[in-house]
Amino acid sequence: MDLHVSTLFFDMNSFYASVAQAEEPALMGRPVGVLTTDAPNAGCIAASIDAKRLGVGMGTRQDEARRLCPGIVFRPVRHDVCVRYHHAILAAVETVVPVHRIWSIDECSCLLTGSEQRLDRALAIGRALQQAVLDRVHPALRCSVGLGPTRLLAKVAAGLEKPGGLHWLLPHVLPDRIAHLALDDLPGISRRMKLRLEAAGIPDVRALFALDPKRARAIWHSVTGERFLRELRGETVIWPETRRGMIGHGQVLTAGNKTPEGARLVARRLLVKAAARLRREGFLARSLHVSVRSEDGASSAQEGQIRATQDTFFLLQTLDRYWSGLRLRRLRSVNVMLGGLIAEGQVTDDLFESPGPAAEAGRAGLCRAIDALNQRFGQDTVHFGSLPPHRVPYTGAKIAFGRIPVAEDFLE
Repeated sequence: MDLHVSTLFFDMNSFYASVAQAEEPALMGRPVGVLTTDAPNAGCIAASIDAKRLGVGMGTRQDEARRLCPGIVFRPVRHDVCVRYHHAILAAVETVVPVHRIWSIDECSCLLTGSEQRLDRALAIGRALQQAVLDRVHPALRCSVGLGPTRLLAKVAAGLEKPGGLHWLLPHVLPDRIAHLALDDLPGISRRMKLRLEAAGIPDVRALFALDPKRARAIWHSVTGERFLRELRGETVIWPETRRGMIGHGQVLTAGNKTPEGARLVARRLLVKAAARLRREGFLARSLHVSVRSEDGASSAQEGQIRATQDTFFLLQTLDRYWSGLRLRRLRSVNVMLGGLIAEGQVTDDLFESPGPAAEAGRAGLCRAIDALNQRFGQDTVHFGSLPPHRVPYTGAKIAFGRIPVAEDFLE
């Protein structure tokens, strides 16, 4: 049988912990836990392969990690360093095959063309890719590679063996080759969706594979279910392009910032970062949302429509007005979100709204000058008002699902 695949998916194994080991060779071969921040009560954002095998994972607290894995070493995540390694990995992969799409800091996919699609040739490309990362970046950076006719199947194949696996999935071996997986082992099926499937009489992967696509649409309450199922079966599916709709930042408050005034200054700091991103990425925002969450899980939020803007001064004034309407007690975290994004050049100002737009036009150069000074001389060389009592590293510049910071993020 002449077998062909069209997508190669690679997933860096224990990326954050591997970066820590690459930066500190003495950590090679030792269990490592990477913390969300350098604080006594911080939880793990990631763990090395050895630590994972003993039960340490995302969210594990340090005391529990020490109990599960005696001798574990902790390091705080260094977002700027991880981004640097991310780009080094991409450069290494590009020596073998072009990267088609970046899905996260540690996951990318490549499209195979022509003779590359023959399974034997695709497997050779996968092995060469793995070796290029080891040789050109660091021996600590291992990746698993999956091959398939769709991105979903290639991603599932990459997850079949870690670290360093190389596997393929094609319709003629399905669902047998993935029947051992739990429903929520499949990318895109959350714990909540797993419960919904089980309630609909779909207990396992075999039953899911046999599901009628129309029924999948009903269970998901959207066409996403049908698209997911068809792609799982190896069918070509055209997913609509997503559009940027918002820019936001959040922060869990440290002890020094948990007062109402400390939290307000954190919110202002987050909004300053978001406004700088607006200008850098060429957008204006038409809504502002601010929220706080208490230690007991209760939340309080204020939001509203605003005139299209990227003016930090106007946004901070609006934030202070919204802040007065929040319930502030036993604060745990704060979040700001700029929504309704519209590209520069697509905005028509209101002829009768005065003096707002005119005043903003006069401040636009000032905001951009402040951006330029901070980029040249370092973060907070010039800042808007008081800074939070406790400076938290990487405010507004953390790696998040679906977003990888750029160099400018670490200087704003």
